[in-house]
Amino acid sequence: MLKLFFRAIAAVLLLVTLTIALPLPAHATPTKTMSLAALPIVSNFMKGQRPSTLGVKDGKLAPCPKSPNCVVSQGQEDAEHAIAPLQYSSDRSTAMAKLADVIKAMPRAEILQQTEDYLYAEFTSQWMGFVDDVEFYLPDSPGVIHVRSASRLGESDLGVNRQRIEAIRNQLNSLENA
Repeated sequence: MLKLFFRAIAAVLLLVTLTIALPLPAHATPTKTMSLAALPIVSNFMKGQRPSTLGVKDGKLAPCPKSPNCVVSQGQEDAEHAIAPLQYSSDRSTAMAKLADVIKAMPRAEILQQTEDYLYAEFTSQWMGFVDDVEFYLPDSPGVIHVRSASRLGESDLGVNRQRIEAIRNQLNSLENA
């Protein structure tokens, strides 16, 4: 029943989005686009609650739920959720600094926690204000950054979490090779 409610809300929000995005005459085209996340009620609804499973426990990030809106580099064997860890060749503190720089440069990203071996950031989608929780863990073993990226709400993320981690991988590799 709750799934049906969320689907109905999503359908209404999609309809509103499409209505707002309909083509306008050139003289009526706004110079700045507005997202539905700018509306306080929609914004708070789409954020969801921060999970209680965040962080490193026994040297591991939390596994993904069964929904396909999550990727993790530790403990997941299935192709839907598994992703390769990030690699680095510098020392751990330099790698963490480079990783933080990459994330800070990404749109709608906010680093909420950073230690010598862990970084937690929230990424907010542009249109609907959905929040994804993204974690990075740099264990004692050199050269490896384990990752977990998961949507708080919904069933599918259309591959956004995997694409984000791959974009971060590419940026980090560029900095490592510079």
